[in-house]
Amino acid sequence: MTDQKREPQERGYRLAHTMMRVRDMEKSLEFYVGILGMQVLRRRDYPDGKFTNTFIGYGPEAEFPTLELTHNWEQSDVYDKGNGWGHICFEVPDVYRTCDDLAAKGVTITRPAGPMKHGTRVIAFVEDPDGYKVELNESILNTPNA
Repeated sequence: MTDQKREPQERGYRLAHTMMRVRDMEKSLEFYVGILGMQVLRRRDYPDGKFTNTFIGYGPEAEFPTLELTHNWEQSDVYDKGNGWGHICFEVPDVYRTCDDLAAKGVTITRPAGPMKHGTRVIAFVEDPDGYKVELNESILNTPNA
């Protein structure tokens, strides 16, 4: 079989990471690591470029997609999210309970937990410290006909 006819994952393709620019690395790490339970996988300062990259995830980079948080040291203005950005999504076992836990920790809930329009899957939306939208989905294993 030629390489072109093989499935992308059979050719070594995979989602590696999504990069987001953040104004305050420590606040972002408090949210993603301290509240959502991700792990810092690697962090590197680039003094010549005046930025820091931190990769976070739920497992080793070779096996799981990660978030790359980039902090540009001299950035003081809020980043323009643009109209092309949507959101990132985390699956959780219980969206209602997760929203209660996040609200108790001061996280802004922008769309309370409940069934999605035209469907049965339970979802919610929250904001990270930079105002990025974060969707919470009830685990597909917990939702029939999702």
